[in-house]
Amino acid sequence: MRKPLGAQISHMLCDRGVEVIFGVPGVHNQEMYRGIDEAGIRHVLARHEQGAGFMADGYARATGQPGVAYVITGPGLTNIMTAMGQAYSDSVSMLVLSSCLDEVDAQRGQLHQMKDQRAAAETVADWSVQCTTPASTYRMVERAFEEFELERPRPKHIQVTRGALEAVADPAAPPAMPAMRATSGAPDVAPVVSLLGMAKRPLFILGGGAQKVLWRDVLEPLGIATFTTIAGAGAVGLDYALDFGSSLARGSSADVIGSADLVVAIGTELAEVDLWRDHLGHTASLVRIDLDPEVLADDHAAQIKLCSDAESFARAFWDATKDRSAAMGWDAAEVQTARQRWRSEVEMERPGIVAICDALRAAVPLDAMIYSDMTQFAYVANEVWPMSRPGHWHHPAGFGTLGYALPAAIGGAVARPGKPTLAIAGDYGFHYTLQELGVAVELGLPLPILLWDNARLKEIEESMERAQIAPFAVAAKNPDFCKLAEAFGAASVAPTTLEALQEAVKAAFVADGPTLIYMTPALTQG
Repeated sequence: MRKPLGAQISHMLCDRGVEVIFGVPGVHNQEMYRGIDEAGIRHVLARHEQGAGFMADGYARATGQPGVAYVITGPGLTNIMTAMGQAYSDSVSMLVLSSCLDEVDAQRGQLHQMKDQRAAAETVADWSVQCTTPASTYRMVERAFEEFELERPRPKHIQVTRGALEAVADPAAPPAMPAMRATSGAPDVAPVVSLLGMAKRPLFILGGGAQKVLWRDVLEPLGIATFTTIAGAGAVGLDYALDFGSSLARGSSADVIGSADLVVAIGTELAEVDLWRDHLGHTASLVRIDLDPEVLADDHAAQIKLCSDAESFARAFWDATKDRSAAMGWDAAEVQTARQRWRSEVEMERPGIVAICDALRAAVPLDAMIYSDMTQFAYVANEVWPMSRPGHWHHPAGFGTLGYALPAAIGGAVARPGKPTLAIAGDYGFHYTLQELGVAVELGLPLPILLWDNARLKEIEESMERAQIAPFAVAAKNPDFCKLAEAFGAASVAPTTLEALQEAVKAAFVADGPTLIYMTPALTQG
């Protein structure tokens, strides 16, 4: 049936498996809203486009499917660009569809006008295109979904002119295939297996791109030790005796890596935010497995480079090594000693938080999906809170955006109804997106929101002190966060003991709406 193109877009998305759209309507993109309900897609109304973007990000991480957002021309797009930048940095599939003006060169002073909206979005997206016809719009949507399956996940932006959105159009063709998921052929793992045959202390580093594999089953029989990046946390599950954890940023981790006689890095950029040093620390051969050729060509200069997804590599590697005996160079006591030393370093750097993490970990279900913000509490938790499974702790490590946790957790909770989701935010970052509390209340999400209030930008304050700068502009007057949450219609609680904190978290997971759980450094003194 012929309909305005804006409505046809929603029907096309539905045909390709989209179940939820996050966004904010406006006069410029209202035609995109004509077909959402008709197509049977759920719409989540964010309070700000940045929140909509983070929700789409959180939804994508929870489902493995693209998160979709609708925004208006101009400020709607610029507001969501921060979330797009985070998705680009962390390899998250996000499709942002916006309206745009029909003419910007010969006419000035229009509502929401930008000099070059498409180019602005391209700075934080894999690509950004403008479509003026139904055919071009359908083609670019199709291309986006194909690339989400075949290439490194990254956000895409499609803007459609107002005139095109309003014009009547034929529907898009149905998907060419019911499922567009594609797997690469088996990579040649022979060079890696050959090096493994000569190694006594092989070490694997597992990143966010390695999340879909049960690595313990592959590596444990071979006696292979592991590190994970923050994004790769949980890749070997709990209690793997040879797992050094997510402690790559510890300075002495370089010594451990230097003692390995083979290092294999899978699905990780080994970026600044992974290491916080210039060199990984390896002296042995380095093998890199990654989907992105740019990663394989970086300054780490691997001796062997395989352009492959982690699943295909793991399958081929297991087939080639399943009958081999284990290397005997690593000792479980050595690993445990290193982990305990790093845990003590974390406690000395940020006293009190480790104990709170331990208490929370005992109260949070193993299958909980956790979304954290840029806050000292999360920085500690990322190192000392082991995860039982991959892809269940999401932290905005790369782009480092404040305000991520709450809206991303909302997106994750929408994606996983009936399953536990948890948000962890700091007092300052919470200000960035606290308005999205209204969305969590509106949806009745049983979402515990752990708010760590140390009354300042503590990480920045300490950085200034290390740089011999008198701390300046690092403290802001906070509101009564509990009353603020209650004003939105959320529940709130301010536990004063670790036992009370545990009970509050357990209750929040089964509540009929979100609960703000207020924590301060005094908590361990209760």
